[in-house]
Amino acid sequence: MDLLPDFIDALGLTHPLTYTALFLAASLLMIWRLEAMLDHGLEGTALGTIVMPYCSGLPNLIFIWLMVGRRGAGKEVLTNCLVNNVTNLTLLLGLPAIFWGLSVVDPTGGGGAKAKKGGGAAGSAQQINRLTLIFTLVAVMFFSGAVWALGQDGRLTQSDGFMLIGLFLFWQSFQVHDVLKHNLRHRVSIKWMFYVDLVLVLLGACGIYVSIDWLVEWLEAQRGGFFRADNLGWLSGWLMVLPNALLALYWGRKRRADVVYTSQVGDGHICIPLCLGLFAIFKPLPVSEFATHGMWLLLGTAGAHILFLLSLGGLPRWTGGVLVAAYGWFLWTGLA
Repeated sequence: MDLLPDFIDALGLTHPLTYTALFLAASLLMIWRLEAMLDHGLEGTALGTIVMPYCSGLPNLIFIWLMVGRRGAGKEVLTNCLVNNVTNLTLLLGLPAIFWGLSVVDPTGGGGAKAKKGGGAAGSAQQINRLTLIFTLVAVMFFSGAVWALGQDGRLTQSDGFMLIGLFLFWQSFQVHDVLKHNLRHRVSIKWMFYVDLVLVLLGACGIYVSIDWLVEWLEAQRGGFFRADNLGWLSGWLMVLPNALLALYWGRKRRADVVYTSQVGDGHICIPLCLGLFAIFKPLPVSEFATHGMWLLLGTAGAHILFLLSLGGLPRWTGGVLVAAYGWFLWTGLA
């Protein structure tokens, strides 16, 4: 891991922008190979609910690891997770909705152009994707509610952390079961290139680890301005949603609303409850009033997404503006 920073230092390029660029390059490598996985045995919803969340949520897991090792403040960890989840469900779903609309199911019931070409099978696939998304959003509400309930005493303890991780693992067992069942029914096999892609994803993970480690250390050394240790939770949260932003805009432009939705919604489960649970095991995590407001915003936003998926089959463009405005309110309450 030290070879890359030494190489960058030897080139005289040691600068926050260099490591930010490294973070983005490693994330783009992941996105590139994730798309290839669609041809190697994973359909869109499985890619979004299992593979993409771990890859796009990997920076948050690395951040937790670094903060535990540095005995970092729990307040910054909780802010990091809230910024990640709220940004996913508001801004990063709102912008694609404004630009292209996010229709998982054709509101007329015809299933869209793809459904007309592919017959009833395409329409059934859209309905299954919608049910999967609704189920995932219900899990978002359940996990956010669990954190809120466990934090009523003002902190998350070690026992709370173990409970949150157990809830996450139980949820993931359902996701793996669904993918295996889909592959068995449709006789889908995992191709050998799938494992090559996994290796490339791991290389991207190394680049992400190095970049986050250096940037966190740099921020902790700053004493003035906005870019300093006091704002580590916000700054790290924004940095770590950049891959999610790339995913949302990339798949939104390709009119893959199912992958846009599942990549953003599924990623949230990495932060809440997994990341919070992992940190709470090692150190009590204080739950502030701002965190409580953030949990309520997550509950309300997830509920709104469920209603639109049930009634309209996705997000019309005007709802994107509402989601972006909700994100603006979140920023105002947290930074004002």
